[in-house]
Amino acid sequence: MRSEKTTLIWVVMMPMIRTQKVRLYPNRHMVKALDRLCDYRRYCWNEGLATWNDMYDLHTFDSNSPRPSAYSVRNELVANKADWQYELSARTLQLAIADLGNAWQNFFDKSQPDWGKPAFKSKKAARQGFKTDRAKIAAGKLRLDKPRGTKDWYDIRISRHVDLSGVLKVVSVYRENGKYWASLPFEVELDVKPQTGDNSAVDVNVGHLNYTAGVVNTLPKRLRKLYQRIKFYQKQLTHKRIVNGNKATKSGRYVAMRSKLQRDYRRATNIQHDIMQKFTMDLVNNYDKIVIEDLSVKAMQMSHVASKGLQRSMFGYFRQALSYKCKWYGKKLILAESQYPSTQRCSKCGHIKSGNDKITLQGNTTHRTKHNEYVCYSCGAVFNRDENAVANLLDLI
Repeated sequence: MRSEKTTLIWVVMMPMIRTQKVRLYPNRHMVKALDRLCDYRRYCWNEGLATWNDMYDLHTFDSNSPRPSAYSVRNELVANKADWQYELSARTLQLAIADLGNAWQNFFDKSQPDWGKPAFKSKKAARQGFKTDRAKIAAGKLRLDKPRGTKDWYDIRISRHVDLSGVLKVVSVYRENGKYWASLPFEVELDVKPQTGDNSAVDVNVGHLNYTAGVVNTLPKRLRKLYQRIKFYQKQLTHKRIVNGNKATKSGRYVAMRSKLQRDYRRATNIQHDIMQKFTMDLVNNYDKIVIEDLSVKAMQMSHVASKGLQRSMFGYFRQALSYKCKWYGKKLILAESQYPSTQRCSKCGHIKSGNDKITLQGNTTHRTKHNEYVCYSCGAVFNRDENAVANLLDLI
């Protein structure tokens, strides 16, 4: 009898955080409660940031003074709590200061997509929110932790059934355009994707992403139409403010047009996120090792050459989504150094262009080549510029 070989594939279960976004429908009592918590979160953040700055100034002038930290700032705010603060959830203050500490840590890492110095939050911001780690899903509704002494407290109806199950972590609740939303992160067990034996590299560009299997358009026609409409609304709102001054924002037409502008911004963001989520999922499903460039997006946007295109192409969000999905499914993400000459290097002979031979966004004026052409002056090879960059990135595996 012929013996048959059987291959056993062991599937490893790993705990990961997956988030589901839902719409909230609070009653009139909970609307007031959510608004108060949003205001309290902003108050805690601003008070914590002011205390952090004061403690840092004191440490600068007196080295014996302790350096500010999330722990020391939190203790300072808790010690000086007013009576009205005890009517609100204590976890709002705790989590606000914890996020402030993370924001200061991210300030020293320019690779973060939202890199920047922590700033004071304004009550005029379009989005206001708070966090809690004591929320529960009870009978298909969201149940927040009830503060001490509160009578009117109810579960909040959500827009749809929660598909995920597991341990509910820190819930983010926020208000935007008069609507309430919640991000529900669950700790779930995820299956590690099977190994495919294939590798890929992604070359990011304004408007499209190139990889080994083709091109992904990040600015489709429907998205460009949305941006044209956004531009029109912005011009109309600016014109109303110039003509009517401070009275413009109080008119009904201004408020209606601003709501349309915010609606289109939300639609554009949803389209961009959908493209990036589907593309990153396709990468982790089909490839074991993925190479991308470690770009400093913030520094590139400061050049004003293609800052708007860079912002709309969502390089930072792409890297963020691909990073956590590679961790989820056991795939390897390789970051090429920001100075790696993927565009200037010939993938055939390894020659690197320099001086007047370099390719720019306009191509090469010396040799009269287009921006999407790569001509090697050492071996004579001719490539598509983006395909050549992808091949160079693949050489790093």
